[in-house]
Amino acid sequence: MARAATLPVLNGESGLAHYLTEIRKFPMLEPQQEYMLAKRWREHDDRDAAHQLVTSHLRLVAKIAMGYRGYGLPISEVVSEGNVGLMQAVKRFEPEKGFRLATYAMWWIKASIQEYILRSWSLVKMGTTANQKKLFFNLRKAKSKISALEEGDLRPDQVKQIATSLGVTEQDVIDMNRRLGGDASLNAPIRDDGEPGEWQDWLVDTSPNQEAIMAEHEEFDHRRSALNGAMGVLNDRERRIFEARRLAEEPMTLEDLAAEFGVSRERVRQIEVRAFEKVQAAVKTTVARAEQAALEAAY
Repeated sequence: MARAATLPVLNGESGLAHYLTEIRKFPMLEPQQEYMLAKRWREHDDRDAAHQLVTSHLRLVAKIAMGYRGYGLPISEVVSEGNVGLMQAVKRFEPEKGFRLATYAMWWIKASIQEYILRSWSLVKMGTTANQKKLFFNLRKAKSKISALEEGDLRPDQVKQIATSLGVTEQDVIDMNRRLGGDASLNAPIRDDGEPGEWQDWLVDTSPNQEAIMAEHEEFDHRRSALNGAMGVLNDRERRIFEARRLAEEPMTLEDLAAEFGVSRERVRQIEVRAFEKVQAAVKTTVARAEQAALEAAY
């Protein structure tokens, strides 16, 4: 896989314009070019071919990453995470299946960025419940089905319809819709020089394929495994309070846990905070090791 040093580097917000200028220098590939490069990489381990596949799709990563600027996270890190997802997609891409690399890579890019965002929001709580996971990956599709494409809050009837279709609470829908409100449209032109064509035209088909579904399950299982492993650092009381307060769909009150353990509410709160910090540190260590292994495999 292409070495990181051969790719343009984005240095914070101030370097964004320069980075976008640099990645526009890499040509977008015609279908037959893409197919032959993918075959060379897959069958002959041709790293130059892999490099061309990666660089020709850096604009796709940047476009998707811009849709996540509303989360308060460094754009350089969001782009970097998306590029890791792109490399993983190139590594696994099978040109014989008949779809374009962009269609396949789009999911991997989003999944990599979403994983980073979910960890950054709240390393444990956000993204580990089934409802949050379901909403994160399916809200836009659910909105599209009912033509809820306008910006801002959803109407009450739309919230209710989406909550019912996804099996989540209406408040979950409202909260996630507001968090994801920064997503950019794929209707923007591909080029700045006035040539016709939109990003959604280039992406062809946004419906999930079998590989994407499998990858989503693997990614979720990986994070759940990391959390479960990290919880091994807790003693029985810490684990009970942590699960009841941080992981339960309906968290227990401090009063109820105080009564259960025969301690004060403040003592329960202190134990909860300490347990969270211990798990957070353990998860960070696990995730860092996994990311390093993924980068080494990608490069």
